[in-house]
Amino acid sequence: MLSPVTKKQNNSRHCFVCGLENDFGLHASFYETESGDLVATVHPKNGHQSYPGRMHGGVIAALLDETIGRAIAIGRDDQVWGVTIELTTKYRKPVPLDGGFKVVGRVTKEGGRIFEGSGEIILADGSVAVEASGRYMKVPIDKITDMDFAAEDWFLREDTSDPKALDLPERASGV
Repeated sequence: MLSPVTKKQNNSRHCFVCGLENDFGLHASFYETESGDLVATVHPKNGHQSYPGRMHGGVIAALLDETIGRAIAIGRDDQVWGVTIELTTKYRKPVPLDGGFKVVGRVTKEGGRIFEGSGEIILADGSVAVEASGRYMKVPIDKITDMDFAAEDWFLREDTSDPKALDLPERASGV
């Protein structure tokens, strides 16, 4: 199912998942879609491996955690973030390093200060490699760090290669 992109989210300079200036990071880009999903595009490097040719499970969990936690910003104030309370992952198949993949996340239940979400790693062939669910606390960015993060480390980097729509399996689109 093709889902139009409605907004690209900001990147950081040094975050392991989205930091564009982190030499060891994943350099993920995040896109809000019309279907209400947040989708990260990822192109792993050899430094992200565990077994040869396979992505490290902890790195996979970090990707899912950030994607689900960021989903709270879809259509809302992007100054409120999800801080992880718990995350459960189910590894169904290895995630190869030799190509890109998508990470899809969404909010599944929302309360006053707490929300729940789920997400998947979608391989290039459309199959689901890893699933996750978690609980998060909504926290304003100025309560997470004492630095002026928004002014110093948080920015939008638009690129001509940014997708206008993303192909998502029905399972990941919430349909």
